[in-house]
Formats: sequence, structure tokens, C-alpha cells
Amino acid sequence: MAIKLFDSELKVMDVLWKEGDKTAKQISDILKEEIGWNMNTTYTVIKKCIVKGAIERREPNFMCHALIAKEAVQEAEAAELMGKLFDGSPDKLFAALLGHQKLSKEQIENLRRMVADLE
Repeated sequence: MAIKLFDSELKVMDVLWKEGDKTAKQISDILKEEIGWNMNTTYTVIKKCIVKGAIERREPNFMCHALIAKEAVQEAEAAELMGKLFDGSPDKLFAALLGHQKLSKEQIENLRRMVADLE
């Protein structure tokens, strides 16, 4: 069962995914700089992530460690979106995502390789 993370929780997780283990204070400083959160907001969101099992708190200094990989969250979110809005159909999701996009030759080739790998 995937862990459902809200947008605020994803902001905290994103810091850990990009930066590696950080103290709650360091996460708070980063999010204050990036999005203007105060310390109480950040600590509240960190605690929610701990309760959900997304973050492990380690001592000393309230060190935070991500327990889930970004890729796992991306896959779960994509599956939920596909089920909710596209009748569980990957091709409908894919068409919607690429609908009016201008793709480079490299991006098109990457997509071809991904599809070929599925065959």
C-alpha cells in the first residue's frame, strides 16, 4: 500500500530526496528560503510525515531520513491519476500529457525506447 502524501508533505520530502538526510532545522531553513514557511509549519509537516511512515527521525538533532523513494511516490501518484481521470488507461493519460506538447527529437526517441522496453 502506497503512502498518500499531500502537497505540503511532498515539499518536505523533496528536500530530503534532493539533499539527503537533514535535520528538521535544516529542512525548516531550506523551506523558509524557498517558499517562506515558518519553523512551526515545517515541523508540523515533518511530524505528519513521520506518523505516515515517510520519514524516520534519528538522533542526535532530530535528523530526518526519507523512508520512501521519490520514484515510488511518483508511480503511486501516476497510478492514482490514471485511475481517477483516465479510466485506468495509460494510453489516455499519455495522450493527455502529450496533447499539445512540442517534443524534441531526443524526447521522442526516449519515449520510443520506453515503449519498446515494454514490448
